[in-house]
Amino acid sequence: MSTKTSIIAAIESKVITYSYYRIGLTHDLAERKAYWRDTEKQNVDYWTAWTADSLSDAQDIESLFINKGMKGGTGGNLSPTRTVYIYVF
Repeated sequence: MSTKTSIIAAIESKVITYSYYRIGLTHDLAERKAYWRDTEKQNVDYWTAWTADSLSDAQDIESLFINKGMKGGTGGNLSPTRTVYIYVF
């Protein structure tokens, strides 16, 4: 798992223009990546993911970067008792 601070720093070092990227949360990285690639026909070549310490931390990080201009939306049906991943592409 990665801390909230370390995930934010990693995303900041990866991203130059926020609006070019999408951020999201999931319990299943493979399924979500396949969805974006196969169903939505998005380029996922620059996909990066982190394991969050908690659902709350993951939601805070997602909101932070959406407010900075990344594509994405808050919501979804995620469980606080399961592992939560943050992805950016």
